[in-house]
Amino acid sequence: MIRVLILAYDFPPYVSVGGLRPYHWYKNFRKFGLDPVVVTRQWGNTFGSALDYVAPGYSEQVLMEETEFGKVLYSPYHPSLSHRLLLKYGDTRFKLVRKCLSGFYEVLQYLLPIGTKRELYIAAFDYLSKNKVDVIIATGEPFVLFHYAKRLSKHFKMPWVADYRDPWSNPWRKKNGLYHKFNQWVEKRTVGSASLISTVSTFVERQIRQQIPMGNFCIAPNGYDEEVLANLHSAEQNAEVFQMAFVGTIYDWHPLEIVMKTLNDWADFYPQRKFEVHFYGTNRNEEILQMVANRFPHLNGRIKVHPKLSNQMLLACLSGHNALLLFNYYAFMGTKIYDYLALKRKIVLCFSNDPGAQVLKEKYYSLETYGASETLQEDLIRATNSGIIVENAAQLLQTLNELYAEHEQTGQIACESTGIEAFSRILQVEQLAEKIKATL
Repeated sequence: MIRVLILAYDFPPYVSVGGLRPYHWYKNFRKFGLDPVVVTRQWGNTFGSALDYVAPGYSEQVLMEETEFGKVLYSPYHPSLSHRLLLKYGDTRFKLVRKCLSGFYEVLQYLLPIGTKRELYIAAFDYLSKNKVDVIIATGEPFVLFHYAKRLSKHFKMPWVADYRDPWSNPWRKKNGLYHKFNQWVEKRTVGSASLISTVSTFVERQIRQQIPMGNFCIAPNGYDEEVLANLHSAEQNAEVFQMAFVGTIYDWHPLEIVMKTLNDWADFYPQRKFEVHFYGTNRNEEILQMVANRFPHLNGRIKVHPKLSNQMLLACLSGHNALLLFNYYAFMGTKIYDYLALKRKIVLCFSNDPGAQVLKEKYYSLETYGASETLQEDLIRATNSGIIVENAAQLLQTLNELYAEHEQTGQIACESTGIEAFSRILQVEQLAEKIKATL
């Protein structure tokens, strides 16, 4: 077998959408002739929140786990001073100090042997010194792993693959001009040496090509875990209370307040109706609860927030809900939409053409797409007949009435989606594996 060393910062047991991509490489590469060795950091889920990202590791030694799928090396993790301040004093104190310290490390980790991710480099270097490996894959963010992969590739004379989950010289970082220029400089001098560049969509590829125009590219989208989801779509929906759910990060361009106001108005119009909206593992759980307490009193008791859960536990929870809320990502497909598809729960996409949402998009989403489609989710929902593309807040009210009436009559919401098998992660893993073998 071809042995592949994978540098992956996000990786289970840490609860992260970004960790699912390398986890499925690890889980499936052997089926396609690749033997994976993952190098990650020691993770825990002590807090069930963003604090898990900065919590210390549990050993000073590199720990190795070997399974039927391959090997995983868990390197030590020592929080930076910025992270130690966050853990001790919380998010409200020493914000400026923590920001300055984080910026210091973000820049100098490319120039000096410092930073919280360096332990992965040390663990990988030690493994490569004693074991034969054929190719290195680094997945980012964090993009300093690309820097480490390039150094390891040069030292041990082997090819490396740069896997982008998002753009590096991110268009939203242009507001910090100097830092953006630094990222562009580092990206060009780093990724130009990669034998292969893999990423999740044409949009991200076009962003990368602004820096690396001549790269050898492979589009390997995300997808759903067919093993975890094999039986969940047939799980029983909640027949007593109409429930919608949302999962993941909420960005500034997402029309959260517009949706919340619409739900509040709906609850005001029909106070006798039983409904709930569940938010899982968002970055704004506290903000959502404050909105309800201060501005949307009719949603009191109807809005539920939940901490981050493992992917398997999360999907089991989602399978009991009746419909799934999705905010428009425009040129990004996102990851959660694939799990939504596999669960066979009706997707409610907000919005395709809402005036308030357009204001948010213009303010927070302004970027050059270089000709890439901005209707990826809409197109996928239409192609798979998997949901409702809600134009604006007024149509959301109508949609809620229709869904509630269906739920009241049948105890569930039907989803007659088709063709979702094409979005299984294992198909995307096979595609990447074949491309890697072709480059060796």
